[in-house]
Amino acid sequence: MNTKKNLFILTGAGVSKESGIKTFREKDGLWENYKIEDVCTVEAFIKDPNLVNNFYNERRSSIIDQKILPNEAHYQLAKLEKKWKGDFILVTQNIDNLHEQAGSIKILHMHGSLDKCFCMNCGAEYKFNFDLSTEFVCKKCNVKGKVRVDIVWFGEQPKYLDKIYKYLDRTDVFLSIGTSNNVYPAAGFIDYLKHQKRKIDFYEFNIEKTSKSFLFTKSFIGPASETLKKLVDST
Repeated sequence: MNTKKNLFILTGAGVSKESGIKTFREKDGLWENYKIEDVCTVEAFIKDPNLVNNFYNERRSSIIDQKILPNEAHYQLAKLEKKWKGDFILVTQNIDNLHEQAGSIKILHMHGSLDKCFCMNCGAEYKFNFDLSTEFVCKKCNVKGKVRVDIVWFGEQPKYLDKIYKYLDRTDVFLSIGTSNNVYPAAGFIDYLKHQKRKIDFYEFNIEKTSKSFLFTKSFIGPASETLKKLVDST
């Protein structure tokens, strides 16, 4: 790849799965013992904040307790960022911070991040390094029980969409890694780019082909920790 071009990378759950993080939708995944509407909506938080807080406390603790670490795919993307001379942005649908742990800097978490929380009353932001509770009092507005995890819930708009589409409008190379391209709006990024009247190279990295594989210039099938290394080494 020509490192002087503008590169847009989209990563999904498949990248984190290689580190041992369960996906939400797979069998025995994170939704297995919960109804989505009970733990992933504003209405759920208002109805039963303890249930919602406990769900995300468990998610955060499981990553820490299992000592989840970045895998080779994360490190290869950080390496690619250092090599790249043109515009570079990594947009992830994942809520963990494994990309950052591996060294990625130019990154946008469009679905939020499990290591952050904020107050719904005043917007104050906190590092999510404690158990959320309805007893927690916001240090800025002194209101109790309004601090929630900074993750995009169903019915909420993904983060940074304005920035993301500005990057897409000047993208020359698009990498889709570990994502099924079925969940919108991220699933629509490739369709958006296909309507651009300029040459764009599309590369897919996935464990298997997806319903949108035919739209890519080339698909690399297999674990991203293996297929990405070959691409980065040759760049």
